[in-house]
Amino acid sequence: MTQVPASAAGGSGAPGAKPVRGGKLGAAAMDQASLWNVANLLTMIRLLLVPGFVMLLLGNGGYDPAWRSFAWAAFAVAMITDLFDGHLARTYNLVTDFGKIADPIADKAIMGAALICLSWLGDLPWWVTVVILGRELGITLLRFWVIRYGVIPASRGGKMKTLAQGTAVGMYVLALTGPLATLRFWVMAVAVVLTVVTGLDYVKQAVVLRRRGRAEAAAAAAGAEVTAGVTDAREPGAGQ
Repeated sequence: MTQVPASAAGGSGAPGAKPVRGGKLGAAAMDQASLWNVANLLTMIRLLLVPGFVMLLLGNGGYDPAWRSFAWAAFAVAMITDLFDGHLARTYNLVTDFGKIADPIADKAIMGAALICLSWLGDLPWWVTVVILGRELGITLLRFWVIRYGVIPASRGGKMKTLAQGTAVGMYVLALTGPLATLRFWVMAVAVVLTVVTGLDYVKQAVVLRRRGRAEAAAAAAGAEVTAGVTDAREPGAGQ
């Protein structure tokens, strides 16, 4: 059987042989290519939609029903991609460091842009925008505060909050009148209540997680000290 030379097969070959120069470059290319998966592309689309959404929402003075309808379509696409990118990444093992950072940024960017624009146009009270964005920013900082102790899983209330916020903001983006305008007020009220309640619950879980983590770390440190003391006592000449 004809054997393939080690250098041609990409192996190390004889001792002292130089590695193939294309090896590291090929690995780097594969790592780079892994960024361009479906989940990350959906996240990037959502990020690119943010400036377009703002332009559409504020187009022609910000009160044109046609422009508002186009803005709603952009917002709806962003919300739909938000539902799919995370699911695809987890299901098909497409999770990347870029996705972990870009996905929450894209979520907050489109929602923050919508809330700020709506408040600037006078359609939504500023205190609603402050409450929702303040909660999201606070929870993000809280995640970094407890990340060394563990991760708090998404709750059913958090998912309901996201759904209520997306529905309410989408209704405010549209130029609704009459009963639908009254309905969107109550949908936003539900969204604000869920925002506050789930935020307080998240703070509670974060505090419990941090206390538990610190207690476990202290117990582990105490156990290590006891083990070290026993080991020292058993060494020859100890206690002499």
